[in-house]
Amino acid sequence: MKTAEDIVNDKNREIICISYDHSIYQAAQKMVENKIGVILVTQKDEIVGIWSEKDLLRNIIDPGFNPKTAKIGDHMTSPVHCAPHDARIHRLEEMFLGLFVRHLLVEKAGKYIGLISIGDVTRASLLEKERNFKELNALVSWDYYENWKWGRQKNK
Repeated sequence: MKTAEDIVNDKNREIICISYDHSIYQAAQKMVENKIGVILVTQKDEIVGIWSEKDLLRNIIDPGFNPKTAKIGDHMTSPVHCAPHDARIHRLEEMFLGLFVRHLLVEKAGKYIGLISIGDVTRASLLEKERNFKELNALVSWDYYENWKWGRQKNK
């Protein structure tokens, strides 16, 4: 079964960050450039928060909100939850559901190696189930039963 690290490697994508003192407008520009829906927020080279398209929807209806002047650090979600690199799919699903989050940082040896989404884990889970189904189907096909039946009659 795949691990969080396997999912990160399958994505083959770098972690995209922005400094907490940048504007939401700058964060949105960086997200569009990188075709992502979430960005990590850093302060002194440490990840201190996360900000997403969903956050923009919440922010935009605040009276007086201006994305060109609003600092991302004032509107981010913090802390960012993380998962160990060796966490398997079932554990990751439990974390997403239990923590009510959509993204998890993946940690290995004290460093963050990637960011995974609930969609990434759902995809990996479905692919794993499909692979298991195909293996079982190949193992236990109609031919298997037919051959087993005839094989038993020959032994009598």
